Amino acid sequence: MHEYSAHADQVYASAQSAAASSSVVASWRRCMTMHRLAPEEKRLPMRLTGQEFAAAMERSERLIAEASNELDRLFLTVGKAGCCLLLTDRDGIALERRGAVGDDKEFHDLGLWTGTIWTEASMGTNGIGTALADDRAVAIFRDQHFLCANIDLSCTTAPIRDHRGQLAGALDISTCRDDVNDVTLAILSQTVRDAALRIELNLFRSAFAGARFVMVPTDTASTSALLAVDRNDLVLGATKAARLALKLDDHRIAAGIPASDVLREQQGGVGEDLQEAERAALLRALSRADGNVSQAAMALGMSRSTLHRKMKRLNLH
Repeated sequence: MHEYSAHADQVYASAQSAAASSSVVASWRRCMTMHRLAPEEKRLPMRLTGQEFAAAMERSERLIAEASNELDRLFLTVGKAGCCLLLTDRDGIALERRGAVGDDKEFHDLGLWTGTIWTEASMGTNGIGTALADDRAVAIFRDQHFLCANIDLSCTTAPIRDHRGQLAGALDISTCRDDVNDVTLAILSQTVRDAALRIELNLFRSAFAGARFVMVPTDTASTSALLAVDRNDLVLGATKAARLALKLDDHRIAAGIPASDVLREQQGGVGEDLQEAERAALLRALSRADGNVSQAAMALGMSRSTLHRKMKRLNLH
């Protein structure tokens, strides 16, 4: 009890100071001023009714489908170490859970269960709620939680974004083990960020099935910066990392912008563009015909002599 009292005193003192000294203290302040919470409160996350939970699951059907394999893979890595996994939607509703049966009671008592709402408004500073509020990956270690009841919990969470770069949900690893330290939490944090990124890429690829995907060069060499491009070289979609790198938004994408333009590839006039398009079409036909000019001409619907003339004009001999 003394530990709880000391934690509550620390939260009050830090949150009421003149300036927030960290993102955690900024979250504590939100919990007190915006959400009217008190650190000594005893509370569990709000829980949805069966009907409300079914509706939430339906709204996030694609997220759940694209995250399922990643959750299973991640649980194989951390599940035996006393960790619980939660996948939530953008409102902090726990949609999917992975945990060892032997740990179920402890996590259930804490509210780490499907159908619960892990927002800052519901549970104060916590991995899921704070990651969603700040729109970034966070790790909340023990007494960095707002509520005294959660100071035995350590969690690390990464947001998940949809094919338009908008917040779609969060992936969380939580543990109550008392031997967790900063190094362990750092490793778990990187693990959950990597898994969340793979889910994002799954969402992006499924949203643009059949498109060609182009990796965008970035200063950080990020593998998450992708463009979805159609057969006419028009950009269909872009991940958040690609949008930031290329200054793209929904309006520019909807207007129909060539990938070569946003990637600042060497461009010529309209005539040169047509010539390059013709060259590319002939090269594809010749490649598919293994260099057989007669077969390529037949596939293109032209005579062999016409194809030879075009090849000569375009320096393809």
